[in-house]
Amino acid sequence: MKTVLRAAPEGAEAPSKENYVCVVHYVGTLEDGTVFDSSREEDTPFTVETGKNRVIKAWEVALPTMKVGELCKLVCESRYAYGDEGSPPDIPPKATLIFELELMSVRSTLKGGPVAELTKKEERKRLDERKLEREMAVAAEPVSQEGRTSDQRRADAKAAAAARFANKGQKKGGGKKK
Repeated sequence: MKTVLRAAPEGAEAPSKENYVCVVHYVGTLEDGTVFDSSREEDTPFTVETGKNRVIKAWEVALPTMKVGELCKLVCESRYAYGDEGSPPDIPPKATLIFELELMSVRSTLKGGPVAELTKKEERKRLDERKLEREMAVAAEPVSQEGRTSDQRRADAKAAAAARFANKGQKKGGGKKK
């Protein structure tokens, strides 16, 4: 289910009906509020060619309905996400996922050609690589002046992101349901 949290500006561009490239920011959480992935954490937008089953089905359904600048909340049943098997260890079997998804820009093709197709296995590998990079950065980073490790600061940042996400969902009358 999609709920608009912030409408796109008047006259904003929308993805075409054909294959297109979308640049998005997202925060993905489990139903209990656990953040399993976020492009906002490292302020690195995610670029994906949609219309070719390169992202979960919920995104394939939602992105064509969005306009640039729109921010929405997607509640994705497992059949529109990673299915009965999930994507261990971060996404359990039959998990309902919640995304805060913002469409930053759209274009017809990427510079240099189309985006390479990602399978679920490749996507899991990408998530694992990002997690390992974050863990290595944490291990290499010294304790801050406040006496907190970057792992503690990261946990605080994830909790703050989850709280912001939860608070947005508590506002009444601000979104349109589709």
